[in-house]
Amino acid sequence: MTAVSPLKHLAYSAAQWHERPLTPDLQQAARNAVLDWFATMLAGCVHPPATILAKAFEAEGGHGRALCYVTGGTMAPRTAALINGTASHIVEFDDIFRDGGYHPGSPTIAAALALAQHRNVGMEPFLRAVIGGYELGCRLSLAVQPSHYRYWHTTATIGTMGSAAAAAMLLGCDEAKIAAAVAIASSFAGGHQQNMQGEGMVKAMHPGHAAEAGMLAAYAAAGGATASPEALSGAVGYAAATSDGTGNWDAALEGVGDWTPITRMTVKNHGCCGHIFPSLDGMRAMRAQYGFGPDDIAAIDVRGYGGTKTLCDNPDPATAQQARFSLQHCLAADMVLGGVRLAAFSPEALADTRLRRLMPKISVEIDAELAAAYPRQRMARLRVTLTDGRVLEHFQQTRKGDPEDPLTQAELVAKFDELTAAVMLPEEAAALRTAILQGDVLPGQARLKRG
Repeated sequence: MTAVSPLKHLAYSAAQWHERPLTPDLQQAARNAVLDWFATMLAGCVHPPATILAKAFEAEGGHGRALCYVTGGTMAPRTAALINGTASHIVEFDDIFRDGGYHPGSPTIAAALALAQHRNVGMEPFLRAVIGGYELGCRLSLAVQPSHYRYWHTTATIGTMGSAAAAAMLLGCDEAKIAAAVAIASSFAGGHQQNMQGEGMVKAMHPGHAAEAGMLAAYAAAGGATASPEALSGAVGYAAATSDGTGNWDAALEGVGDWTPITRMTVKNHGCCGHIFPSLDGMRAMRAQYGFGPDDIAAIDVRGYGGTKTLCDNPDPATAQQARFSLQHCLAADMVLGGVRLAAFSPEALADTRLRRLMPKISVEIDAELAAAYPRQRMARLRVTLTDGRVLEHFQQTRKGDPEDPLTQAELVAKFDELTAAVMLPEEAAALRTAILQGDVLPGQARLKRG
């Protein structure tokens, strides 16, 4: 199958969604992805760096009909995609394509929605572009992972090409021009781990830039610009430059036409790094079984895969962003506060002495067996020592929200209602939710509580 350029195959995987029938289940999956994107995007609209970008582009946002949800106004689609895409990644609730270690919604939906609003298309073409963008981006992530993640933030890099595919579809591009858009976008795709793991605000801007740059590539390709057909798989192409080898194209192209990635998404049930989820779910299972509380803990030993340790072993976080990548903070918050939602990262939670007493008791190490099963399996082994001397152990093999243990429709709606409650009036949030899940026209403005 790979005798033909992998880029050509990937472009086909997206282009098929111009006309392929949309089953009710597939439409529901796409609408759910859009609903989940709005939930996390709207919650991020009141925080930097989205607010910083909105202010920076206040006088230079350009003319257009794309909605900027941070400002409540309209602007050029590329600028709106930049700001909205940034907002959607701030509170760490955006969806995950687990096997590719990739958050497709933040960049892909930001680009597709801004361009669809600007061009005044209906709901169906928009959903088709989202499905196609997820198809290409998620499959491409399989070709370069897990080694790509050593230095690169997949949502920033692969997101640029997934966004390019979605935008190209909305511009009416055929398979050849979608391929050109993705090839062009591969030269724009950046976002390294130091700015993801280190201090600063750049991580949230990664998907915003991916949405903007992907749209630029799509406009160029639609206008006739070309690029190397081996941009992804060539000896000095994107996969070779950013991963071990020149790409696992058999994994990327497996099942094209039989299944589509948007139906296999992980919906976040906790507002933190997904590498922490197995530990959170495992601790919840242990507490339900044995009935212990925070004051009963003498020590918690967590063993996970590489990301559990390298990204999330942060015993003394000072900021909300650091806390979202702190397994110690998140486990303590779940036990003390009852959840890892927006309130778990408030200034009050960061300073809560109950959490601070518990966090030093939590240690994190890598388990070689679990590391070998990553990324297709995200697991954790927990060992809890109680103050009464008991030692309890648990092996968590799944994550709530993964395809094997999905959120119900009611839980997805509840997540949307909860995340939007801080920024929207309930009746307006309900109207937006109905428009996304049932409407035939694009979702429009969402009036935020301001001031």
